[in-house]
Amino acid sequence: HKHSRLSDGPHLCSGRLEVIHGKTWGSVCAADFDQQDAEVVCRELDCGAPVQVLGEDAFGKGDAQMWTQEIQCRGNESQIQLCPTSPSHKHNCTSDNNVGLICS
Repeated sequence: HKHSRLSDGPHLCSGRLEVIHGKTWGSVCAADFDQQDAEVVCRELDCGAPVQVLGEDAFGKGDAQMWTQEIQCRGNESQIQLCPTSPSHKHNCTSDNNVGLICS
């Protein structure tokens, strides 16, 4: 049971990042996402290491709502849900700025 997924990419290990909260999938803001977060997502999805983190709507807007938490992984977690989060204070987080991820 995965807590993150990559949608609308050319293969299973790339796409727009969405995380589940309760029963709702949400897009993650690119401004709140860094290399450590990417490492955890790629590992959780059995997709190796992150190759590239993309902002600016690289894989489309999608239907998911924006997730309002900032993910703060240390990079050694096995799943995104184990990472600490805090309320996001970024005001430029719209569906035009969701994060895309390409894993190896």
